[in-house]
Amino acid sequence: MQNGFNRFGNFNNRSPLRTLVNPQEIRKSWRSGGPVITGSIIVVCVAVWLIEIILRFLAPEAYMDFVFGGVVSPSLVLMNPWRIFTSMFLHSTNVLHVLFNMMALWSVGPLLERLMGHWQYCALYFISGLGGAVGLTLWAVIEPAPGWYTYALGASGAIFGLFGAVMVVFRRVGADIRPMLIWIGINFLMPFVISGIAWQAHVGGFVTGIALTELLTNGIPRLKRKSVATRMWIYGGFIVAALIVILVLCNMSNPRLNLSL
Repeated sequence: MQNGFNRFGNFNNRSPLRTLVNPQEIRKSWRSGGPVITGSIIVVCVAVWLIEIILRFLAPEAYMDFVFGGVVSPSLVLMNPWRIFTSMFLHSTNVLHVLFNMMALWSVGPLLERLMGHWQYCALYFISGLGGAVGLTLWAVIEPAPGWYTYALGASGAIFGLFGAVMVVFRRVGADIRPMLIWIGINFLMPFVISGIAWQAHVGGFVTGIALTELLTNGIPRLKRKSVATRMWIYGGFIVAALIVILVLCNMSNPRLNLSL
């Protein structure tokens, strides 16, 4: 892919997370395509998780307000759309939840951030997270009880979008995608081993990440000479609009709402 994805060969020069505490190193890492956005997301997620832990032990009521005020639920997604994004930074108090998610993010994030550019990568991440919320809502239409009243939290929907994007990139450059497929398969199988995992958000994020990256790399021929940033504005805007339409259509059967065509 031109204007960004052709830098595939440089992805092994990953900057360490410690650069995020030094403003000069941050600027240097930003200019060199280092994982500044990836590291920032990890720092915020871990900081939010620490706040959850502190509140849970020192102020249980504040903890409940903090967490349940930010989780995403199909029945609330139109009334409180900010939950789609706040839920991406929340995790259960079980350290394994945030640990595995941040390890998964660090395993694919720096590569994509270098290839796509910081802001395009950031857009992919959050659009994939939106796709995860749509996946959760679509399942609520299929399984209304308890689908509409389930809730989800965590970065995994967005991270699965990154998995899908990496798979598209690997295939495009002719790399062996079998290790990535095994890793993705293991993550998809986890809900069958560990209860309480919102696999619907995983699927939604994964499909969204694949769709957006396919458009960026193999979209309209006339746009292929445009920069990655321009293509992200066009294709990202299209994907976001499509996801919003799907959310609205799904919510016509939301028991909390009374929508009609």
